[in-house]
Amino acid sequence: MTDTAVAPEHLDVVIVGAGLSGIGAAYRLQTEHPHRSYAVLEARADLGGTWDLFRYPGIRSDSDMFTLGYPFKPWRAARSIADGASILDYIRETARENGIDGHIRFGSRVIGADWSSAQAHWRLTIAHDGPDGPELSTLTCGFLYTCAGYYDYQQPHTPDFPGRDDFTGTVVHPQFWPADLDVRDKRIVVIGSGATAVTLVPSLAADAEHVTMLQRTPTWISAVPGRDKQADKIRELLPAGLAHRVIRTKNILFNIGFYQYCRRRPAAARALLTGLTTRILKDERLVAEHFTPDYDPWDQRLCAAPDADFFKAMKKGKASVVTDRIDTFVPEGIRLASGQTLSADIVVTATGLRLLAFGGIAPSVDGAPVDLAEQFVWQGAMLTGLPNFAICVGYTNASWTLRADLTSRLVCKVLSHLDRTGCAAVVPEPGTALKERPLLDLNAGYILRSIAAFPRQGDRHPWRVRQNYLLDALITLRTDLGKTLRPVHRVREFTRNG
Repeated sequence: MTDTAVAPEHLDVVIVGAGLSGIGAAYRLQTEHPHRSYAVLEARADLGGTWDLFRYPGIRSDSDMFTLGYPFKPWRAARSIADGASILDYIRETARENGIDGHIRFGSRVIGADWSSAQAHWRLTIAHDGPDGPELSTLTCGFLYTCAGYYDYQQPHTPDFPGRDDFTGTVVHPQFWPADLDVRDKRIVVIGSGATAVTLVPSLAADAEHVTMLQRTPTWISAVPGRDKQADKIRELLPAGLAHRVIRTKNILFNIGFYQYCRRRPAAARALLTGLTTRILKDERLVAEHFTPDYDPWDQRLCAAPDADFFKAMKKGKASVVTDRIDTFVPEGIRLASGQTLSADIVVTATGLRLLAFGGIAPSVDGAPVDLAEQFVWQGAMLTGLPNFAICVGYTNASWTLRADLTSRLVCKVLSHLDRTGCAAVVPEPGTALKERPLLDLNAGYILRSIAAFPRQGDRHPWRVRQNYLLDALITLRTDLGKTLRPVHRVREFTRNG
């Protein structure tokens, strides 16, 4: 008997990542293209992405859930700024209600993706955890859509602090929070002043002896309501679906309006934010020293303090802020450049995340690697040089899901375009030269450290990655795909299942 090679399983679409974006993408795909076969490949053992991975105290959304949630599934919980467990339940419920959970393949990390021009499909190499180490399998698909975000979930950003090994206490990073860490009556120093630090400080302060947030420079922090009272009234008056749409629209308009106000009137925005913080803390000198950054609001993303919890912890004397630089770790804590020593039992290095393009997938075409940094992004979704390949990238100035859902609907439109034209694959092409701009045009350290390895955006539509949901909502799905998507394979007849 002669052995014959078994062809790998083939799917119409593969979605990478079973987080908030991936579950939303699966919903759109099976709703608009029910005839297409698909799978969601998730590297971890459970769905939820960020909201399952991060377990540090107080983890919550930094956007309201009426816009961070899905447009097709009303957010019904009381708080609009929600805790991580509630968000995870919401994602799980969405997957279960729509049968998406049956399409998820856990423990499946995509380590290779090669486009075959001859076969007009992607060939994926997938690593699975086996009893004796990683096991590999192969899968092919007609369209690859990565919803794995752009963070490195295996390795956070951790500076090499001098003297760290001399410290006799415990050092933890929020990305790998120990489940058994006891913070009761402990002196804690949180290094950093981003969203994670601003979340951790009031949560830890509830049980710790004292929490000190150590920052090199101030960050804009704004108190926001944890519960949307206007939303509560709307939900009392209208059916759930209609109320969700009305509240979502209200919040989108408010968030975009506030962002534009900050960008167009930075001096007034600075005065507004410092004024609000001063009214809470009642100490102008404290606000000037620790809560008035050199940069303008929305040069970097604003940090939200729901119900002013961060500032309330300070007023109670349970938390404080120190603005200084680290000289070295010492056995009892951290010695600062000023000579002051912060005593600590626990040091939390909330020093940020590392960027990693699209879950670490390094795509190739016919075996030749494609340099992502040399490619341009079309409509914030597809890349030059890569046929039938899309990415999901959210907004930096609004809820991630707003753009994620638009992108998923655009991917469905591209699939319909393939059906209508009978084309096997398409790739975006600009036609004329583009002026390069960074994909994420935000002056934040975690972006500046790694953005050079990412694809670029251009200087004009549809190559410009706008940070304006209203414009994107009006234009994205009305785009004439035939103008900028070039067929890369001969016309063929599709064979459909079902």
